[in-house]
Amino acid sequence: MITCKSEQEIERMRHAGRIVAEVLAGLRERVKPGVTTGALDAWAEQYIRRQGGVPSFKGYRGYPASVCVSVDSEVVHGIPGHRRLREGQIVSLDVGVIYQGYHGDAATTVGVGRISPEAERLLEATQRALAAGIAMARAGRRLGDVSHAVQVTAEAAGFNVIREYVGHGIGTEMHEDPQIPNFGPAGRGPLLRPGMTLAIEPMVVMGDYHTRVLADGWTVVTADGSLAAHYEHTVAVTDGDPEILTRL
Repeated sequence: MITCKSEQEIERMRHAGRIVAEVLAGLRERVKPGVTTGALDAWAEQYIRRQGGVPSFKGYRGYPASVCVSVDSEVVHGIPGHRRLREGQIVSLDVGVIYQGYHGDAATTVGVGRISPEAERLLEATQRALAAGIAMARAGRRLGDVSHAVQVTAEAAGFNVIREYVGHGIGTEMHEDPQIPNFGPAGRGPLLRPGMTLAIEPMVVMGDYHTRVLADGWTVVTADGSLAAHYEHTVAVTDGDPEILTRL
């Protein structure tokens, strides 16, 4: 069931989203060659708790960390640890925060030092796909309009969207109805109404869109080893322009 949030509920989600945005900004500054993914996670958890939030991911279905740190061909759910980042890699950072019972969820992908022009194109195309999806998150449109906008924007740049993992509704639970695929025809699916809160999250790859899960049971990688990028915002549908709740 899709729930529409009250203004009071959305205000709590704004607060959660602001913490998420601050964490992502701090992580972007800390992504450098030689830094361990575990150090990024430790800093993020400490910051979230200092702001009165709780990491959404830690303990969720047994997930062991506060953020997801996915490198190169890792699409999502990469577990941080002792691995050190290297020049030229790309790193997807996914952060979730609970504040007074309400969730915020967002992700970004950043380069470690200088990255290849093709990797830069992938990151730029994924950001554009996210922006295109958000632009469709308007009252009176259909959920399929969001999905379709993401797909056509990514594919126009020569890339593919992951089909086995999707965006989602969000609120008192991290994953609520509806599921939000990053592909599909426009004009289909539930009607968007003011008060809906959506986590829109394109996962875009250089190669084939098929994936597999590593032996850790969490880390999703591209089946062909191609690079992957992931961007996400939590968005509220309003009577006018969509409101991004996880942007500074």
